Amino acid sequence: MASGSYSRFRQLLNYLRPHWKQTALGVVALLVVNVLAVFIPRIIGQAVDELQRSSDFDLSQISRYSLMVLGLASLMWVIRLTSRQLIFGVGRKVEFDLKQRIFEHLLGLEPSYFSNHAPGDLINRATSDVDKIRRLVGFAVLSLINTLLAYTLVIPAMMVINVRLSLLALSVYPVMLLMVQISSTQLRGQQEAVQEELSDLSELIQEDMSGIGLIKIYAQEANERLAFAVINRRLLKANLSLAKTRNFLFPLLEGLASLSLLFILWLGSREIARQVLSVGDFVTLIIYVQQLVFPTALLGFTISAYQQGEVSVDRVEAILRVDASIQTVAQPQPLPQPLAGWLKADGLSYTYPGAASLPWTMSALASSPTKRWRWSAPSGQENLPWPMPFLGCWTLPQASFLSMAWI
Repeated sequence: MASGSYSRFRQLLNYLRPHWKQTALGVVALLVVNVLAVFIPRIIGQAVDELQRSSDFDLSQISRYSLMVLGLASLMWVIRLTSRQLIFGVGRKVEFDLKQRIFEHLLGLEPSYFSNHAPGDLINRATSDVDKIRRLVGFAVLSLINTLLAYTLVIPAMMVINVRLSLLALSVYPVMLLMVQISSTQLRGQQEAVQEELSDLSELIQEDMSGIGLIKIYAQEANERLAFAVINRRLLKANLSLAKTRNFLFPLLEGLASLSLLFILWLGSREIARQVLSVGDFVTLIIYVQQLVFPTALLGFTISAYQQGEVSVDRVEAILRVDASIQTVAQPQPLPQPLAGWLKADGLSYTYPGAASLPWTMSALASSPTKRWRWSAPSGQENLPWPMPFLGCWTLPQASFLSMAWI
């Protein structure tokens, strides 16, 4: 499992490599946003302490601190918006690149590949799965980086104010991470089941739409409705299982994150009464904890998007890893013009994939592309035509002998 996750992480880096400059700019923008998010609570805390110490209430003090907070918050909003545009833009570019790669790769595969793989499943992988990869390299990457930066910058700032109170507030977070770790494997399996059922449903719809004439001629509407209902029911069941896990995990994470705020209020008020903690520092700690609540609560959605993306990476790479059986040679030799000749096949046999019937065995000459082949075949299949244009549709067995000569 660890090896597979590492392989998917490397593949994710390969998707991002062509757009590393834009990704790096987005990460730097996120870093600036989180640095500003650390300074703003400190300014608010200083303002509260200064107002508490001053004997005369001065509106200019409030205005000065308010303008500082407003200016930094506005700058943080602009930079955050920029970071989202940069990183989400990378996701869109990765989506475009993947769709282009899949289409070009499918064009180079032999027809037998499409005989063994349902068109509906291929369409689903090239659309739905690529969309989930876009969310992975967009939303999931942004959320993970933002959460990591928030923890890295906010926790030391909390420790500077009050170590004991900070540790108590952070004591629930290991439990949250443990819950995420336990649920991640289950989420990934359930998400994979949903995408497989969706592929089956897409395959059935595609087949019914392409063969609607035959369905009506042979009055198969009732059977197709039944087949659709069966697959749709399986998809519903898979989605409900996934929804149950999500609806249990996400509120639990949010509740645990809010529990740390209760610890701050409980112990912080006692520290203020003992004059160990100032009111400004208490307000600053509350804001810091609130800043950690959102990325932590969002962690559930982030893990879900990451799990969906991991499954989709495997499904898309399963297409891209297939090598075409018919390869173009490095230095092809041009054929003389005009073309004329004959084709000889000795001991060439063919059996349809997965068929239990006896194979066809051929030994014949073709003087023109439309001439019938003569072959040894199972009873009842001796007179089937096999024009030459279809010869390239199948992979020739290694034991077969094929010779060609041009006159």
